[in-house]
Amino acid sequence: MPVGSVGSASSTGSAASVASTGPKQDRSRATRRRLLEAAVACLAEYGWGGSTVSVVAERAGVSRGAAQHHFPTREDLFTAAVEYVAEERSSALRALVPAGPGHRREAVEGIVALYTGPLFRAALHLWVAAGDEEQLRPRVTELEARVGREAHRIAVELLAADESVPGVRETVQGLLDMARGLGLATLLTDDSGRRGRVVAQWARILDGVLPP
Repeated sequence: MPVGSVGSASSTGSAASVASTGPKQDRSRATRRRLLEAAVACLAEYGWGGSTVSVVAERAGVSRGAAQHHFPTREDLFTAAVEYVAEERSSALRALVPAGPGHRREAVEGIVALYTGPLFRAALHLWVAAGDEEQLRPRVTELEARVGREAHRIAVELLAADESVPGVRETVQGLLDMARGLGLATLLTDDSGRRGRVVAQWARILDGVLPP
């Protein structure tokens, strides 16, 4: 066989390998994303006790084997799911809410929304489960610390808060604590009316504490 033919065959084989790997990786990422989103939805709807790997796999439309290929344990799946959606919501919040003093009401509304939707409900179920599950507790503790730090950074950025000023850091943290409290209230009742008034009041408080 001519040398040129060998080179051509090799090049063709390499190109085919790259072409087949690309779509395969895309499918793998898509499967992983479906599993993560399904895990959060199941956790919010059924709680820890009702959210098995099989239930999540069925909701995501994949086999249990495929689910365990991506996430070998139940703890792997659910901690990754809450972290994934937290990151997605944080990115969406940054994109939707302009930073700066002129948009503080929008920023407060966006931050509160992070704690009053399905993500917070799912995270709460995970926290409760971590109280009883020794193998889950360190993962959830570490995850909560990371998510909490990121939420604080986003709040500082959106509010244009200068934390070198005495009291500002505590005010921002107070906002986040308030948002968590509203999230807990939402678990039991539709608290949207009172929530709107609290958000408006916190926006006024921030305007008084933070420089224009």
